Amino acid sequence: MPPATNTPPKHSAAPERSLVQRMDALQRANEIRTRRAQLKRDLKGGRVSIHDLLLDPPEYLETAKVFDMLLAVPKYGRVKVNKILVTCRISPSKTIGGLSERQRNELVGLLRR
Repeated sequence: MPPATNTPPKHSAAPERSLVQRMDALQRANEIRTRRAQLKRDLKGGRVSIHDLLLDPPEYLETAKVFDMLLAVPKYGRVKVNKILVTCRISPSKTIGGLSERQRNELVGLLRR
């Protein structure tokens, strides 16, 4: 019987990114965060409609959480947003890009009441 070894199994790691690739990814992430922050301010100020965003989201909003975007709408707090998401059978961790057409339409219909 061969002796037992204490070496951990080798895992293949993701390939290392170059400095340029990392800086490009960081710049893109910062741009997305900036645009989302401005969008949330516009939602709070009533300059943008949540209905339009849910039905036809811009690319930078695809990975944003539905919960976070609804919280930016005036008169919507955590309790009301959770209640709406439960009614529409949407997980609080669901992203806007991950919504099905049924979920999208049901959510917009409920918000328009």
